[in-house]
Amino acid sequence: MEITEKNRNRIFWGLQFLGWGSINLLSVLFLGKLSNAFIIFSVVTGTLIGVGTTSLLRYYLRTRIHYDNFGLKEVLRIGLATLITSAIFGLLNLALGYIYVKFGPELNELDLEILKTYDSPWLLIINSLFLIFGWVFCYLVIKLLLKINRDRMERLELNASLKQAQLNTLKGQINPHFMFNSLNNIRGLMLEDVAKAREMLTKLSEMLRYSLSMNNVNAISLREELEMVDNYIGLSRIQLEDRLQFHKEVEKSVLDRQIPPMIVQLLVENAVKHGISALKAGGTITLTIEETSDSLRIEVRNTGSLKISNGSTQLGLKNIRQRLKLLFGNTADFKIYEREGEVVAVINIPK
Repeated sequence: MEITEKNRNRIFWGLQFLGWGSINLLSVLFLGKLSNAFIIFSVVTGTLIGVGTTSLLRYYLRTRIHYDNFGLKEVLRIGLATLITSAIFGLLNLALGYIYVKFGPELNELDLEILKTYDSPWLLIINSLFLIFGWVFCYLVIKLLLKINRDRMERLELNASLKQAQLNTLKGQINPHFMFNSLNNIRGLMLEDVAKAREMLTKLSEMLRYSLSMNNVNAISLREELEMVDNYIGLSRIQLEDRLQFHKEVEKSVLDRQIPPMIVQLLVENAVKHGISALKAGGTITLTIEETSDSLRIEVRNTGSLKISNGSTQLGLKNIRQRLKLLFGNTADFKIYEREGEVVAVINIPK
């Protein structure tokens, strides 16, 4: 059964009342022949106090504790919240115990013996700490198990969607429209410049080989990726001619960095298809790759505006996000926006 937010809440409240009710019932039954009124009072009030205080504690743990970035700060917060909850738990038990003695029904000898423990606040404090710390331990263990299961399911879903996105991207690389355009352009070029046509055929074959062989590889060098980009730009220039200007600014020190394959190529392809080719006068694509203090920054800028054309599935951009999510979790960053007449796509890959 899939554990949804609604199911989790039902399970939580069920376990709350079952757990606290059982603890209070067993504790009074093991003490001996208490009066029925005292048993009912102990079980009901003990359950309500336990459920109430730990539910407030749960709300704090859910809203104030960052489990994805768990550290000493979170440990201290949990410890302090647990101590405060234990104090409230103990004080409520103490107050209700005194109220029962003063206003409740007649007590038998065993009832009075049990209630004498209320004359020892330290005993109540220790009991409260034991119960609340036990509850926090169980809560965190369950939280961890649910997170592990959720992460596993998310990873499986990401793997499945990534494989589909990779397949779709591969199809996009070798779709008939792209192939026919490239081959027709090369055929026309053969009448003008045979050597250039041969070079373009080599680029096309290298591009197809790259798409087929690198699609299931998790990482390649930036140097190899840039060769793919150059091949793609070379083929695109046959069709767009002077309408496509391409500039590349890459630090030599990052050429051997490992990156997910087709990440840069997909950004450039997106800039050509949805940017330059849509402009009558053409435009410029600028690729900048540099190393910052904590990441590898990949930026692709192209002339144009950020708009989604009709029928666009944005498979390339989805593919990028899924690859980064799968390989780097939340530590990698990808964003695309419009700035001063240009569309800017930026990827930050952690070191």
